[in-house]
Amino acid sequence: MVSHFNEDVGQASLPTVTNEEVGLSHPRTILIGQTSQRTMNNVSEHTPLLRQSPTIPYIHETTDENGYNEVQPVEASPFSRIFCEELGVLTRYSLPVFATQLFEYSFIIASVVSIGHLSTLALAAATLGSMTASVTGYTVVQGLASALDTLLPPAWTSDTPHMVGLWTQRMVLVTSIALVPILVIWFNVEPILLLLKQDPEVARLASIYLKCASWGLPAYAFNCISRRYFQSQGFFSVPTRIIVVVAPLNAFLNWLFVYPLGLSFPGAPIATALSFNLVSFASIAYAYFFVPRTTWCPIGSSIWRGWGVLLRLGIAGVGQTASEWWSWELIGCNLGPGPLAAQSVLLLSASCTYQAPFALSVATSVRIGNLLGQGNSRRASLVANTSLFMAVATAGVCSTLFLAFRNKWGYLFNDDPDVVRLVSSILPIAALFQVFDGTNAIAGGIFRARGMQMTGALLNLSAYCILGIPLGLLLTFHFGYNLSGLWFGLTAGLVYGSGVGVWLGVLRADWESEVEKARGRVGAK
Repeated sequence: MVSHFNEDVGQASLPTVTNEEVGLSHPRTILIGQTSQRTMNNVSEHTPLLRQSPTIPYIHETTDENGYNEVQPVEASPFSRIFCEELGVLTRYSLPVFATQLFEYSFIIASVVSIGHLSTLALAAATLGSMTASVTGYTVVQGLASALDTLLPPAWTSDTPHMVGLWTQRMVLVTSIALVPILVIWFNVEPILLLLKQDPEVARLASIYLKCASWGLPAYAFNCISRRYFQSQGFFSVPTRIIVVVAPLNAFLNWLFVYPLGLSFPGAPIATALSFNLVSFASIAYAYFFVPRTTWCPIGSSIWRGWGVLLRLGIAGVGQTASEWWSWELIGCNLGPGPLAAQSVLLLSASCTYQAPFALSVATSVRIGNLLGQGNSRRASLVANTSLFMAVATAGVCSTLFLAFRNKWGYLFNDDPDVVRLVSSILPIAALFQVFDGTNAIAGGIFRARGMQMTGALLNLSAYCILGIPLGLLLTFHFGYNLSGLWFGLTAGLVYGSGVGVWLGVLRADWESEVEKARGRVGAK
């Protein structure tokens, strides 16, 4: 199999074998021809499979007696009926992703909450350490792993599902090498923070935080990869089951290490690192004992091939991820302990509420992609609009929550009255941008479904780097708006990104043309 990089859409396109080519009529099952027994020591893209692949797992919808989805054309069904159907489908797709993201983010929340009640200085240091970890480590790992979003799903549905395992092995190796410079930075971060004019004590504690957290970074990277390995095969609930078990244990370990065991500040990142490793071990065990081994193959010399595709997709993914993450993380790191502590509370709160539209964006991308592959362009258009409605409705709930509890919200994280008052003054801004944050996430999911990842990356860069950050810095340091100025600026960038994203991704979309493009990318007839 030869990999080609598509310069227009910024992703690798792999040749696939259609159902017609293997003599199948059912669109969800691909049977692999039987071959004679042979060694698997040098499995590669050219190695034929030895056995039959199981039916591809998927979320069940209403089907007829032959197993086909009973999806009526838009013209034959009332709008309200189709709208309700897609609400149900998108909800079923979203819930496992939402639960996984939320419980994983609870690892960071538990760490910051445990440290936050030690002192404002400790909370500021934990925030700075977490920001540095995100900017220099987590965004890089997430961006690199996003290459698998392009490679694994088509590999699983092709006649070479063992390539799922092979691409996963390659990504593990690529990511392991990429972790080396990241860990060098984490273990030598204190002089860098001092050079950036950070408070010496905050810089010292942040350095301790990163050194302790470094023991969990390889596991975090592996978890990003294994999650895509499971989800590409349709096992969306597997990461959720694992993290639902580990998340309460992580919260307990944070409390245990910080207070009863007396480890104080270092106890929280140590507990979180241990929890990431527990998730990795559980994922390996689950894959070994409970997941069919259709995608498994021994490690051989072919693991060193295909790196060009991984690096091109991964680096582009890093750019797309970093353009948004860095905007929220970096600009609040030079405000002093009090505003930095408030920034921590606000970022954690906004990140928690973001998990819902992010999960919905993943569901939207999958659903629209499936419909485009089926040639159902009009229903794909309706899904795009339905997902936007769901995002706005979800944002309304989050905004109401922020406004109703604005005066008490800060006490969830910190006991300092000044920090609580500052959080209370900015929460209305955070409540406002919930709507635009949600619709921006949905636009990103639609871009991924349409193969417009580069458009999404450029839009994020212009929204944050050209509009949001400069405006925020101007309001903060020139006009004296302090921390609220940063949030006003970034919210303005988010409004712009959301509006342009919806316009390009939904309103201007030619869904008939998108069907042809989608079929062309996967090599379908």
